[in-house]
Amino acid sequence: MLYSSSTKCVHLPPVSLSTDEVTATSRHYVDRLFDPDPQKVLQGVIDMKNAVIGNNKQKANLIVLGAVPRLLYLLQQGSSSSELRAECAVVLGSLAMGTENNIKSLVDCHIIPALLQGRLTLGVCVTPCQDPTVIPHLMSLLSRSQRTQEYITQIFSHCCKTPEHQTVLFNHGAIQNIAPLLISPSYKVRMQALKCFSVLAYENTQVSMTLVNVLVDEELLSQVFVRMMQRDQPIDMQLTAAKCLTYMCRAGAIRTDDSCIVLKALPCLVRMCSKERLLEERVEGAETLAYLMEPDVELQRIASVTDHLVAMLADYFKYPSSVSAITDIKRLDHDLKHAHELRQAAFKLYASLGSNDEDIRKKVAFTQQYTHPYPDAFRNVSVSSS
Repeated sequence: MLYSSSTKCVHLPPVSLSTDEVTATSRHYVDRLFDPDPQKVLQGVIDMKNAVIGNNKQKANLIVLGAVPRLLYLLQQGSSSSELRAECAVVLGSLAMGTENNIKSLVDCHIIPALLQGRLTLGVCVTPCQDPTVIPHLMSLLSRSQRTQEYITQIFSHCCKTPEHQTVLFNHGAIQNIAPLLISPSYKVRMQALKCFSVLAYENTQVSMTLVNVLVDEELLSQVFVRMMQRDQPIDMQLTAAKCLTYMCRAGAIRTDDSCIVLKALPCLVRMCSKERLLEERVEGAETLAYLMEPDVELQRIASVTDHLVAMLADYFKYPSSVSAITDIKRLDHDLKHAHELRQAAFKLYASLGSNDEDIRKKVAFTQQYTHPYPDAFRNVSVSSS
């Protein structure tokens, strides 16, 4: 039996599940949403939140059983506690991060009208860039609260996937509305605003040329990004700020010999390649650094002598570690998943480093013969230009 509430879906999404696959546990989660005791409802939503994280099958089960309209109903009721509404929003956000069918189920259940009414601000993408009425409304909600600012900028960064999306956000004032959030007292707001600028500037000359002239509290935006790359800032912030400057540079808005690139962004990205960083950070750091210096031989030369970068890349091929040396199974699983990404990132960086300069190619070949875990792969490397 499918549940319903006063918030109706147009139709259920086309999720292909048999009745047998909808487990009793899933039904129990939805049953608890209808309990007359508010505390039991709250606990039920919290348990549902824990159950759906990373579990697409559970998400699909709950959608089929009608959890979405009930969660929306609870979210929009004035009698619901703020804690209950917040937990409902988190669950809906998690459901939307599963599959395309999950996103469709939210749209079918009128989540967009709820968003437009200002009753809901989910930190997920529900394709606002495709509806011209949504963006200006979201912009108008930015002044409501720090949480609203965090969620809306997160929506923008998630939904901005194409040059057309960048243009839509740019034309609706994204830059002037989001720039002040970079100096918000909330780290989460600053971080989401930074991520938003990262996706807006990527391979976009119009946006990048505009950003380079933006002032935030009488300080150039590029200098705000420089401050965010300082070593005392969280790694995620350092890396994302470096990406912003990288994309602005590649778009032609910042010169490759500008001090914010040579002395700040490039060294920051090299730091991200260190073995002290998380594997994901090392992958992102190497790929971004490769992109930054790809067309510029001088940046390649500087990078090649910065913090032993060439030798540092040998560590990218040492994952996964020996099974016998790892007692933590989760660590081993993590290393296995990222080993391929690490190697791919290292090869991209090698290619970028040696794309223009014969001396750098010789240095890469020579260094890898003595530091690479598989030195034979480099013994017969040609160092001449292709």
